[in-house]
Amino acid sequence: MLFEALRMALRSIAAHKLRSILTTLGIIIGVAAVIGVVSIVQGLNFWIAGQLEGVGATYITVFPERDPNNPDVAGRDVKLTFEDGQAILERIPEIVAFTPIYFQGERARYGKRTSTPFLLGVGPDYQEVVNHWVASGRFFSPLDFANQARVCLVGKKLVEDLALGDDPLGVDIQVGNVLFTIIGVMEEKGQFLGQDRDRLVIIPFSTAREIYGENAMKQIRLDFKARSPEDVDRAKDLMTELLRRRHGLSGEQGNDFRIMLQEELRKTTSTILGGITQVVAAVVGIALLVGGIGIMNIMLVSVTERTREIGVRKAVGARRRDILAQFLIEAVLLSAIGGVIGIGFGYLLGVLGAKAIPGFPAAHVPLWAVFLGLGFSSAVGIFFGIYPAAKAASLNPIEALRYE
Repeated sequence: MLFEALRMALRSIAAHKLRSILTTLGIIIGVAAVIGVVSIVQGLNFWIAGQLEGVGATYITVFPERDPNNPDVAGRDVKLTFEDGQAILERIPEIVAFTPIYFQGERARYGKRTSTPFLLGVGPDYQEVVNHWVASGRFFSPLDFANQARVCLVGKKLVEDLALGDDPLGVDIQVGNVLFTIIGVMEEKGQFLGQDRDRLVIIPFSTAREIYGENAMKQIRLDFKARSPEDVDRAKDLMTELLRRRHGLSGEQGNDFRIMLQEELRKTTSTILGGITQVVAAVVGIALLVGGIGIMNIMLVSVTERTREIGVRKAVGARRRDILAQFLIEAVLLSAIGGVIGIGFGYLLGVLGAKAIPGFPAAHVPLWAVFLGLGFSSAVGIFFGIYPAAKAASLNPIEALRYE
């Protein structure tokens, strides 16, 4: 009987193709929107997780707290310096490496060609801590740091912008008002949200301090590598205690810095992206509700159109539950077909949406999202198909046979 009901449902849908498509349009739009948003958000989440895995579970970053809404920070001269990082490295045994990170937007020039890279001032342990390595050439030597040498590392995109050729090592380029000699090219990192992370210049931190002055070095980022993943939490507690003492913070004052672990960074991004998904899903739920109402209306029309058929089936022995199953299966099948089409359109929407944003990660549709789309569309069919199916099952066979 189940197979027969399924066959009849397919035959009824095929007999009214245009009506079936229009009926499922709300379901298709709703599921497509959900899958499209989920694929984009999950692609971004998947990419961020991969980047965090790249720096390793021992990665810790500290940056100044600049939240103007925080009363403990507002109006205070917030500082985070190289000396803070050096003190942490020397006094906390759980920390084995550290690098300061100084950011500065600059203009680079070679001949008549120019570019606008990010300039980074970094320490000797930069490669090990951040897991960003030299692809060709060499990293800075201890003498480069000691002598504030005018040497730099460049990203591959900057090499292309300035037309430095296949072997830019030894070439002098102007960054800001200073001439630097290229000693290495960094491995590629790619784009992210329109920002090309290979369009950069890296110089020794001591050189950055000499060029940009001490005041510019008072709000830098400090990146650390812990001895092992098991030492990360203890290292964070000890770093907090040490930095509070160095910054002269009393017991009731909040921190003027923020320490983030790899897992915390992942949870923060997942929470933000999950919130976006939930908000969009709630809005899209309205489309699914409209689609469900459309299915119910069409099924009610179908019951009216097939009243004599129902009477004949009951007259030859069909039970109430057989009629109920027939129309309920048809409603669920109609909704499920809309869900399948919606999943396909949603994936296409996610792929095109991700490609439309420069540097955005590829769309990623997790298996749970596919099952969610199918399950939700089927649930809509069941919920909105029960009433028409119950109405069909409750028809009096004699009156149904008389129906014109």
